[in-house]
Amino acid sequence: MSLAEYRARCLPALEGQMRHIMSRIEGKLSAPFADILRYHMGWEDRDGNPTEPGGKRIRPLLLMLICESVGGSWEAALPAASAVELIHNFSLVHDDVQDMSDYRHGRLTVWKLWGEAQAINAGDALFALAHLAMSELGGTIPPQKVLEAFELLDITCLRLTQGQYLDMAFETRENVSEDDYLVMIGNKSAALISASCELGALVGGASPELMGLYADFGLHMGLAFQIRDDILGTWGDPSVTGKSAATDIMARKKTLPVVYGLRRSGRLRELFAKPRLDEADVTEAVGILNELGAKEYTEQQEELYFQKGMAALDTASPSGEAGEALYELTRWLLRREY
Repeated sequence: MSLAEYRARCLPALEGQMRHIMSRIEGKLSAPFADILRYHMGWEDRDGNPTEPGGKRIRPLLLMLICESVGGSWEAALPAASAVELIHNFSLVHDDVQDMSDYRHGRLTVWKLWGEAQAINAGDALFALAHLAMSELGGTIPPQKVLEAFELLDITCLRLTQGQYLDMAFETRENVSEDDYLVMIGNKSAALISASCELGALVGGASPELMGLYADFGLHMGLAFQIRDDILGTWGDPSVTGKSAATDIMARKKTLPVVYGLRRSGRLRELFAKPRLDEADVTEAVGILNELGAKEYTEQQEELYFQKGMAALDTASPSGEAGEALYELTRWLLRREY
C-alpha cells in the first residue's frame, strides 16, 4: 500500500477519532466555545460551515505508520495519534498568540477572531482533549504501557513549552549561537515528532531498543523539519505556505539562516537592533542573507539532519507496506514547499 493509500485510510479515521473525543465533552462545553475548537481544527469555518482540515497531520501519520511497521495496527494507534495531533494544535493556538500571527493555513488565527484570552482558553481545552484521547489507549495496550505513553506525552509538553520560552527569549537576545538554536528547536519542534515516532513503536509492541531508534529517527527528522520551516519562513511562497515570508524576520526570530547571517554581517545586526522592522528592512535583510549564501547553508544543514534520521530509520528496519510508506513520507519531508 502506497503512502497515498495510507493517507486515504488513516487520515479520515484520525479526524473521526478526534471528533469522537470532542463529542465526549461537547455537552459540557458551551456551543460557541466548541465552535472555536472546531474552527481551529479546520472542521468548520467561522460561520459553522463544514470545511476540510488544512494541516498536514504528519505527526499522527508517522505514529500510525511506525506502529504498523513494528507489528501493530494503525487502527490501534488512533488514540495516541489523536493525542499528539491535539497537543500539536494546542501549541499552535498558543504560539499564534505569542507571535501575534494573523494567519495559519491561509485562515485567520483563533486569537485574531476571538481575542487573545479566548485563544488561550481554546489552547488549554485542546491540551485537555489530548489527554482524554490518550486515555482510550486502555482498550488496546496493557495499563503499564498506557502510563508510559502518558509520561512520554507530558514530558514532551514540558519540552515544547521550554522550546517556546527559548524561541521568545532569543527574539531580544543579541548573541544566539547555532548550538543555542539547536537546543531551542530540539524542544520546540523536534520533541513532539520524536515522541510521535516513539509512541508509535510503543503502541506497536516494539522493544525499548527499537523504541529508542525510532525516537532518534524522529528527533533528527524533527530538526530537519524545523530547518525546512525556517527556509520557507524566509524564502517560501506565501500562496503555498499560507503565511507571509516577512513574518519571521519582522518578529526577529532567530531562525537558522538569521543566526548564520547575524554572525557574518554587521549591517544585519544593525537592522535587528532597530525598535521596529518595516517591509524595506525585511527586503534588505533577505538580500543580505542571499549575499551570504544563508539559504544554501541552511539547506546543507537540513540535509545533514535528514541523513542522520535516515540512518536511524535504516537501522530500525521498518517492515511491510507501512515501512515502505514511512520511507516515502520521510523522503517527501525533505525539500517540501509548505
